[in-house]
Amino acid sequence: MLLGAVMISTSHAQVLAPNESAMVYYAPQTTVVIDFTYQVENQEAGPYAAFAADLIGATNAVEETKTTYTLTGARVLTRTNADRTRPHKVTHESEVPMVLTINEKGLLVGYNLPQNKDEKMNGERVKGNTSKDECSKKQPSIKVAPYPEEVLKAASPLAQANAIAQQIFHLRETRMYLLSGEVEHAPADGTAMKRVLEELDQQEQALTELFIGKKTTRTIHKEVSFLPDSTEHVWFFSPENGFTDAENLEALPIRVQVALQPQKYAKPAPEPLDKKKKKGETAPALSQIVYNLPGNGVVTVRYNENELAQRTISIAQLGIDVPLPKELFTGDQLPVILFNERTGNIESITK
Repeated sequence: MLLGAVMISTSHAQVLAPNESAMVYYAPQTTVVIDFTYQVENQEAGPYAAFAADLIGATNAVEETKTTYTLTGARVLTRTNADRTRPHKVTHESEVPMVLTINEKGLLVGYNLPQNKDEKMNGERVKGNTSKDECSKKQPSIKVAPYPEEVLKAASPLAQANAIAQQIFHLRETRMYLLSGEVEHAPADGTAMKRVLEELDQQEQALTELFIGKKTTRTIHKEVSFLPDSTEHVWFFSPENGFTDAENLEALPIRVQVALQPQKYAKPAPEPLDKKKKKGETAPALSQIVYNLPGNGVVTVRYNENELAQRTISIAQLGIDVPLPKELFTGDQLPVILFNERTGNIESITK
């Protein structure tokens, strides 16, 4: 990298005054993201559930079609963007070589970084839209076996159920004969046998579900996000509807609170008597390169007064700006400084 080269998108180079050009970067801004996990269980009653115990000996038949929702957990994550209310500029008149690296968001990544150095990505990455539910598991489809002729000709539901039960027992009997080798035309090899047995299993399951019904469970993630403040954020969840609104009388509240801990300026300790400044000495000159000392926040998530999650996070916008001393950028060798994109703080300085 040539001295004075600027690794910055042209969208961040702004003419701030006549004949003045500057590099502009922004302090980071932290968004809280809550990743909720819940399960959706669908129970579908079979059309012949009333005959399940008598005809096929099943005592676990689903008798009522319904959907239930269960909130199973929550994770506290963060997302980082540029805080447009906290810009910083570095001009040529600052007498500091302008070898800053700024990412596409306008956040300061580093100073005097080697060209072949991969940009270090900080923070947690959250995929997807915050208002979009994502199903993490899909149920496999089952091939439905055709009804035997006896079922189509049956005059009553009980007669139909009897015919289907006989078909189930026939499939089980066929499987037993295949496994024991008591059939004249068995599959030629192990692969063919496996496929035949799988087909028999699928047909039996499809027919058995006409008695016992079906239960399927999906795990879904839902993300919500907000800028941290002292306000309590509330959502509602019910076993009958999942995420819903406050008008649902069956819903229970999900409360998210953030205990803010802003960064405070620490007054430097007094210097020893033998190191006190002599008369006429001035304070060290400060550069235009500023890093951020972030504050913290304790995020607590509760559902129906039970704690789901708690985590202490860094909150960049609760921080304070600290300029680096100009003397750091003097001498024959410039420092290499790596900044944390998520907080704006310094990760390392080497020279």
